Amino acid sequence: MKNNAILVGVNTSQNEEEFSYSMEELENLADACGIQAVEKLTQNLERIHQGHYLGKGKLEELKEMIDKEEADVIIFDDELSPSQIRNIEKATDCEVVDRTMLILEIFARRAKTRESKLQVEVARLRYMLPRLIGSRESLGRQGGGSGLSNRGSGETKLETDRRKIEEQITKLNRELNSLVNQRETQRKQREKSNMPVVSLVGYTNAGKSTMMNAVLDYYNSGIDKQVFEKDMLFATLETSVRKVELDTNQTFLLTDTVGFINKLPHHLVKAFRSTLEEVLGADLLIQVLDVSNPHHAEHQRLTNNILDDIGIDGIPVIYAYNKADASLVEYPVVEDNRIYLSAKNREGLKELTEMIKEVVFSSYITCELLIPYTGGKIVAYFNEHANILEESYDEQGTRLVVECKTADANKYEKYVIK
Repeated sequence: MKNNAILVGVNTSQNEEEFSYSMEELENLADACGIQAVEKLTQNLERIHQGHYLGKGKLEELKEMIDKEEADVIIFDDELSPSQIRNIEKATDCEVVDRTMLILEIFARRAKTRESKLQVEVARLRYMLPRLIGSRESLGRQGGGSGLSNRGSGETKLETDRRKIEEQITKLNRELNSLVNQRETQRKQREKSNMPVVSLVGYTNAGKSTMMNAVLDYYNSGIDKQVFEKDMLFATLETSVRKVELDTNQTFLLTDTVGFINKLPHHLVKAFRSTLEEVLGADLLIQVLDVSNPHHAEHQRLTNNILDDIGIDGIPVIYAYNKADASLVEYPVVEDNRIYLSAKNREGLKELTEMIKEVVFSSYITCELLIPYTGGKIVAYFNEHANILEESYDEQGTRLVVECKTADANKYEKYVIK
């Protein structure tokens, strides 16, 4: 990616505030790629121009702006068609990048695990496939795979490149399916443990990873278990799963997921569907919102839409309004299924945990047991897997008042006295 860019957007919704924020977000995306936005060009239209995205007059204005600012790349706020890219590059003699390409570039740089790298590469190749014509010098980087020795004598370079990309997509998907199957096996093993799963979801940079680390630190003090966090877009691209052990001996799994963004490329939604499907098996969703961001209500709507698209339905949700320390709202405050807190300052975590417990441990029951002294292993089991409310001793054995799983109460029913 080059350094100086002109950002271009067309407002078709006539919603100036929403459009302004989209352009601001585009600038943040460019910044995440190390690109400086030297100028912006916007236009209000009923519909985007089919051939050049912009109207004829604005296109001329763009050409003058490129010369004046000595820009080496134009970044558009929407996904462009192959013909639009070709026409704009021809008219301006400047490299063209659309919003999708920019997000793919960020994902490619941030991907760490083998699975996320494969997902990004598949998304990138699918995006490039219909755009082989007019992709300028970047075309040379899109090749890969085998089969060159078998190409037909009448095959054009375009056909060769297209076939090579299709072969590469097939090869990567095969490896990706293998990794997805491994994760499915791991998920089934977790389900066998009957351990509740709580998933953090939300807009990018809302503070999901910070919240995960705050909860881990609050209860486990395990630095080695913490996930990467940073104040930037798409710091997290892969799902991280951590076990949280409460001081009541209740345990749940906490998962951190990839963040969402407005106009998330459909290539990436499809590529990351397998990762997001971790959320489908959750017992509770915590939707993290940056309450200091004036657009957090819109972020909530977009997140809900994406969750609907992947089939999330009927899973309880807690709305965690994070970064309250950077806004004027009072915190920590709990209102129904909403909580205002600051993960960074570690304030509101106890209240959040109580909300989690009310949902995922709702099947727990309180009972009293009398366990003979010969049943030391049973007493040890409840000390490890239940919340001991009272413990006393008499001639007959150990008396325990516990908060435990219904399954454990049924298993040791003969010792239950209340």
